Amino acid sequence: MGHRRRHGRRGLKALLALLLSAFFLVGVCAATGIAWDPFAAGATERNAAPDINVPRSTGPGGPAAPGTSAAPEPEPSAPLDDGAGGDGSAGASTPPGSAAGQAGAGAARPPGALPFDLPQPAALRTGAAGRKLVFAHYFTPYPLSLDNASADVDYYTRNYLNPDGESGKHERYGGLLRDRPLPVQPKDGNWELVNLRQEVRTARDAGIDGFTLDMLSLSGKNWERSNLLMEAARSVDPAFKIMLMPDMTSLKTDDPAVLADAVAALGKSPAAHRLGDGRLVVSPFKAEAKDVGWWTRVIDTLRTKHGIRTAFVPLFLDFGAHNGEFAPISYGFSEWGSRSYVGQESSTRDVDRAHGLGKIWMQPVSVQDARPNQGIYDEAGNTATLRSTWTRAIDDGADWVQLTTWNDYSEGSQFAPSLHNGHTYLDLTSYYLTRFKTGSWPHVVRDTLYMTSRIQFASADPTGDQSLVMNLRKGSATPRDTVEVLSFLKEPATVRTSVGSVRDEHQAPAGVHAELLPLKPGISSAEVTRGGRAVTEVDLPYPVEHKVDVQDLQYYAATSGR
Repeated sequence: MGHRRRHGRRGLKALLALLLSAFFLVGVCAATGIAWDPFAAGATERNAAPDINVPRSTGPGGPAAPGTSAAPEPEPSAPLDDGAGGDGSAGASTPPGSAAGQAGAGAARPPGALPFDLPQPAALRTGAAGRKLVFAHYFTPYPLSLDNASADVDYYTRNYLNPDGESGKHERYGGLLRDRPLPVQPKDGNWELVNLRQEVRTARDAGIDGFTLDMLSLSGKNWERSNLLMEAARSVDPAFKIMLMPDMTSLKTDDPAVLADAVAALGKSPAAHRLGDGRLVVSPFKAEAKDVGWWTRVIDTLRTKHGIRTAFVPLFLDFGAHNGEFAPISYGFSEWGSRSYVGQESSTRDVDRAHGLGKIWMQPVSVQDARPNQGIYDEAGNTATLRSTWTRAIDDGADWVQLTTWNDYSEGSQFAPSLHNGHTYLDLTSYYLTRFKTGSWPHVVRDTLYMTSRIQFASADPTGDQSLVMNLRKGSATPRDTVEVLSFLKEPATVRTSVGSVRDEHQAPAGVHAELLPLKPGISSAEVTRGGRAVTEVDLPYPVEHKVDVQDLQYYAATSGR
C-alpha cells in the first residue's frame, strides 16, 4: 500500500517539549509501534515488542518481592471487589472531568455506572451462558505501568506519548502511542503483579471470562509478564482463565519441541484455559505460518513429553484458505477479523463453515484500528464497528468471542479502560456480552449516554514534524467526521446536544439509539431531559481542532455513567 508522505516541518520541538503535559492531558499525541498488518497483502510478521529500559519483575520462579507473599490467596469472585485502596487510581496529573480523572484503573465500578444490571458472575458462568465464552486479547508490552512511576513522568508519558520520545525514533509518524492505560499510582513490593491482578479484576468485573495471552517471546520482559499474568489470574479468581496464543509472527523458533516446552510451562498453571475434559486450549496466532505437520509435532510433544492433551483452536489471518487442511487436528477455529463496520457479513459464512466441519468458532469483536507507523487506519464509524461485530457474534451463533484487543495501544484497538476512552468500550461490551451469553437483551434501568468523536477531522494535515501520515485501509468504510450520541434510555426522552458552537436536540426512543451529528471545532456534550428536567449528561472534554501538530484518527469516548 502506498503511503502519503509530507516534508517535515522543523522548529516546533521546543514548543512540543513545553506542551508535553498538555499532550498527555488532552490526547494530542501520536501513534503506534508494532509494524505488523494482518490485512495488507504480503504482511506476515510483527516486529519485536518495544524494547524499553524499565525495571524487570521478579519472575514466578524467583523470590517474592519485599512486602508480597509468594503465593497470594485467591480472592472472592464477587463482581465489585476491586477496592481502589492501593491497587491503583488516577494520577494527580489527569485533568478534572477526563476519563482518568473520573475513575482510575483500580477503582471499583461505581453504582449506576451501567445502563443495566450486570448479572452476577455465577449467572454468566454456568449453564448455557457458561458455554458462551468471552476472552480479551492481552498484549504484554502495554501493562498498566512500565516503570512504577507517577503518570506525569512515567515511560508512557516521556517516551510513548511524546513525539520526541525514545530519542526521536518515532518522530517520523508523530510518536509511538496516542492513548495509554488509565494511570495508576506507584506501589511498593511486587507492583507488576499487583497491577496485573487489577487488570484481571477489571476484565472479570465486566463479565469477561479470561484473556487470550499473546505469547510474543519465550524469554525476556514479555515472557516474564506472561508468567506473572498466569499468577495474577490464579490469585484473583480461579474461574478467570488464560488461553495460550503463541504468536507465530513473533516467536523465533522453528523447533516444535521448543514451542511445546514453552506452552507446557505456562499450561501447568491452574489459570490456563482447559476444557471440561482437561484438554489444554492452544490457539496460535497466524497458525498458517506453520503447516499441519509442524503443529502435529507440537501437539504430539505436549502429549508424550508433558502429558498434556490439547484442544487446538488455530487463529488464521486467512481462514478460508486454510480451514480444510487444519480441520483434522483442530477443536475449533478463529480469525483475526477486520476493524471496520462494513463487510462484516462474511462472518456468517465463516461460522457456518466451522460448524459444518464440527468445530467451534471464536468470533473477533473489535473497536477500531489506527497504526500511524504503518500509514494505515480503519474507519470505525464511532461505535459502529463495536456494535456490528458484536451483533455478528450474536446473530451468527458464534461459540466464543475474542475482543481484539484488550490493550494493544499500538494498534489503537484497546477495550481496556484508557486515558482517552475511559470505560466506554468495556461498558458497552458488558451489555452485548450479556446478550451473547444469556440469550436475552438486558433491560435498560438507568438513562446513560455514550459520546464518541475524533479530536480532529479525517483530512487534517499535521503541521509538526510528522512526515508519514495514515491512509485508509483498502476495504474500510469511507472516512467520516461525526459525533455519535449513543443513548440507553428507560423511556423516550429529549437529548440536547452541543457540538462546538452548534446546539441541537433530538427525540430518542426507549432502549438503544445512535444519533450522528456533524463534527465541529470545540468540545461536545449531551444531556437527557424528560418532563422538563435534566436526567443525565455527558461531556467529551477533548477539543476538536482544524489545525493539529500530529495526526490522531482514533475515536475518543466518554460515558455519563462514570
